[in-house]
Amino acid sequence: MHKNPITSQGLHQLEDELHKLKTEERPAVIRAIAEARSYGDLSENAEYHAARERQSFIEGRILELEDIISSAEVINPASLSGNQVKFGATVSLVDEETEKKVTYQIVGMYEADLKQGKISISSPLAKSLIGKQKGDSVSVSAPAGDRFYEILSVDFI
Repeated sequence: MHKNPITSQGLHQLEDELHKLKTEERPAVIRAIAEARSYGDLSENAEYHAARERQSFIEGRILELEDIISSAEVINPASLSGNQVKFGATVSLVDEETEKKVTYQIVGMYEADLKQGKISISSPLAKSLIGKQKGDSVSVSAPAGDRFYEILSVDFI
């Protein structure tokens, strides 16, 4: 079985979502279906069809989360060290063209969130950073053309 790297925080978020789906969302949609059935003719019952569609989404997401969690390999970035960029590293970069500084943590694909500064290990930027160290320049293909970054720091927090 293929293991997917994930931080303990990312795994906790997925487990919380799974728990909420099983204990809150699933029972609520079952109640909604039962209530919609009580209205009679199901062929023209919009509430019933909407509830069944929601149920299908919830059950699919539960299966997906169970699969992700079962194949998760938890890696604690704080237990890692070194000079090279690898999973869990928090990397500060400067765009060599605009001189804009950015900081990203390289995380698992199921916990990536650009707004929180977390990029997936499978993203083009992370792939170009892996194995590099402070002072190295990297090139990343982007829709608007190649971008060039210099690594300012590599930390494991």
